[in-house]
Amino acid sequence: SCPTVLETLHFITKPLSEEEGNFSLAYIITIHKELEMFVRLLRAIYMPQNIYCIHIDEKSPRDYKTAVQNIVNCFENIFISSKRERVVYAGFSRLQADINCMRDLVKSKVQWNYVINLCGQDFPLKTNKEIIQYIKSKWNGKNITPGIVQPLHVKHRTEVSYREFVHSGVPYVYPAKVRKARPPHNLTIYFGSAYYVLTKDFVHFALSDARAKALLEWSRDTYSPDEHFWVTLNRLPG
Repeated sequence: SCPTVLETLHFITKPLSEEEGNFSLAYIITIHKELEMFVRLLRAIYMPQNIYCIHIDEKSPRDYKTAVQNIVNCFENIFISSKRERVVYAGFSRLQADINCMRDLVKSKVQWNYVINLCGQDFPLKTNKEIIQYIKSKWNGKNITPGIVQPLHVKHRTEVSYREFVHSGVPYVYPAKVRKARPPHNLTIYFGSAYYVLTKDFVHFALSDARAKALLEWSRDTYSPDEHFWVTLNRLPG
């Protein structure tokens, strides 16, 4: 029962400070296994003024999906992504999972300020208040998506076309013998982390701008596109 979940797992049920109550965060959490670890993560980052989109890998077992749904049903500000992907490691599907959640989040009535993406095996080192204060102090109005011009040793990720294959039931990506066209709009490709803290304005931009849409389409057959997509968009002038 939901009251038992809230009480036994000690979920926080009201903002712990006025500052936190006035600064909502959105979270995207992509999961596929280890229910207990997911619950621990969720409990650690949960605040009633925040909003949480959970993307469950479509390949996950049915009982796992059901268990996650039962937990999510206990909260008004947690929801399952409206569109789920069969996620392949280093494949486009990992990036698409985040995009799916972003499309849901921008429709939310919660007026969130930043979105943070996590996987089910992450765990916070800072409290909600410390995260907010860090964002406000150094990154107010800016994105945290660090990166550099794409180094030579990873250029193959975007210069050659990659395809998804399945071997013994295990999906993976592998390079095809096809050279990719240059990036759209003559974009310079940057390389960085797949993880980010992004402003709501930037999310709207990433979902609607013509250059962002073209880069997303171009990235479909690249290796681990989530490691170049956000940082490349963030380096665009203006």
